[in-house]
Amino acid sequence: MNKTNHPYHMVTISPWPIMLSFNLMFLLISIIKLFYQYKMNLLMLCLFNMNLILFQWWRDVTRESTFQGMHTLKMMKNLKMGMIMFIISEIFFFISLFWTYFHASLSPSIEIGSLWPPKNILMLNPYDIPLLNSIILITSGIMITWSHHSLMINKNLNSILTLIQTILLGLLFTLFQIYEYLETSFTIADSIFGSIFFLTTGFHGMHVIIGTIFLIICLMRMIYKHFSKSHHFGYEAAIWYWHFVDIVWLFVYTWLYWWSF
Repeated sequence: MNKTNHPYHMVTISPWPIMLSFNLMFLLISIIKLFYQYKMNLLMLCLFNMNLILFQWWRDVTRESTFQGMHTLKMMKNLKMGMIMFIISEIFFFISLFWTYFHASLSPSIEIGSLWPPKNILMLNPYDIPLLNSIILITSGIMITWSHHSLMINKNLNSILTLIQTILLGLLFTLFQIYEYLETSFTIADSIFGSIFFLTTGFHGMHVIIGTIFLIICLMRMIYKHFSKSHHFGYEAAIWYWHFVDIVWLFVYTWLYWWSF
């Protein structure tokens, strides 16, 4: 329990930040090694170490919040503000990608034939897989809201079941995105359109994968009864992140798929 005379969590000494920092440095080196020498041994080792470090770091955070009572109401307020600021930074990241897209599309340069999409770019049908993925993500947003509401009224089993459905929908979205990439007639090297398309959809897909992992961790914690209706910010943060992913996809679908078709 928190026995200090203030509501703030004074973080104890931890080996995980410095270990993760060095691991990220070696991860960058391993990626460069992969590009130039096509060797994946160091990359696999760095990815394994990164997951091991993160698991133990998150384990300590779970202990501090769930069992040691370090996350007081004041701390919860600060954590919520931190998550809001993080999501705002992510919003501006995608704004920069959309800005690039509109800068290139509203006034196409002569190098790409003054056309948008550029000549010889066969656009994907927005009413095919992209529309299906939109329905999948919107449905997942509804399911996770249902799960949150069930937790708030102490229906834990229903909350777990609807969270599982959300995770399955997230995995299904990722599988369809991979299939779409395999079927796409252009690549990231095909003019500025290919670069913007794969950069934007790729980063969104990465956020979906991260959000799915976030929800899987929350599912494990929910099964072990780490959450209550008044103390579940970890899950709430995952829900905020997932809704952010949903909303960004609506803009991606509207502008990169439907508007360019």
